[in-house]
Amino acid sequence: MSEQISQRSNAWSRLRSNIGGEMLAEFLGTAVIILLGCGSVAVAVVGLPGSGRQSVDFGASNWLIIAFGWGFAVMFAVYMSAGVSGAHLNPAVTLAFAVRRKFAWAKVVPFWVAQVLGALAGAAVVYAVYHDAIDAFNAAQNPPLSRPDSLGTFSIFATFPAEYFGNGVWGPLLDQIVGTAILVGIIAALIDNRNNAPESNLGPALIGFVVVGIGLSFGTNAGYAINPARDFGPRLLTLFEGWGNKAFPGNGAWFSNYWWIPIVGPLVGGLVGILIYDLLIGQVLTAREKAPGEFLPEPGRVPADQSAESQRTSAE
Repeated sequence: MSEQISQRSNAWSRLRSNIGGEMLAEFLGTAVIILLGCGSVAVAVVGLPGSGRQSVDFGASNWLIIAFGWGFAVMFAVYMSAGVSGAHLNPAVTLAFAVRRKFAWAKVVPFWVAQVLGALAGAAVVYAVYHDAIDAFNAAQNPPLSRPDSLGTFSIFATFPAEYFGNGVWGPLLDQIVGTAILVGIIAALIDNRNNAPESNLGPALIGFVVVGIGLSFGTNAGYAINPARDFGPRLLTLFEGWGNKAFPGNGAWFSNYWWIPIVGPLVGGLVGILIYDLLIGQVLTAREKAPGEFLPEPGRVPADQSAESQRTSAE
């Protein structure tokens, strides 16, 4: 018996030291994103009004809570999981890295599963904490709303397009492609040690601020999911907890069958972002690595490349 227990323990240890441990890190990191991100939306939508701490309608200050909430969520999640899995925490990042960064294709689907399950778990905790506030918010509307009719409380968990898009597909899809391309392209820059990559472990903080910037620049178009797991996992939670067809197929007063757009748009956008970075920046850096003497920077460049300056001095 003790030998069997030891064998199971050794097998579990081996699993945790390989892809199993990476999946656990992706699960927990994505759950943290949703806990703090959806939690910030819950504060802005139902928490402040229902608690008596806000007497005005949802406004710009609430949007700032959401934008910075998601940014801090991503920052802390990356700090938590990067040492184990690389902190993809986003199927679009995983796919882009498999296509352009030699990330193992065998790990793509397991990472996606871990990310979606982490997002679902994070959303479940947010719902458990805020379900009283959600019900109170719906009951306070005139007339009172049931969950299937409550777009505001649905927005705590999943995304939908702005009313000015009507029932169009291309506008929200383009928004998700562009937003995710910005995210993945800048991530590629921030982790590229051949470029001006941040030092002192500042990368996760700057990635968080990228998310803040996207929220402030593009967020109102379609809720800036920019992460298929971030939308799909919490959307599953809303289906289980009674938001009905707002969850699937994603229907509302001015949109229908929306559920697939925050999945396909980010996956395409991630590929676009990393391809653009590699084409316009990465290939230049590669060329300079291959022939460093031909690409010495001129004096006065900021920030100065110390190694290049040393080479210039030696050459002179």
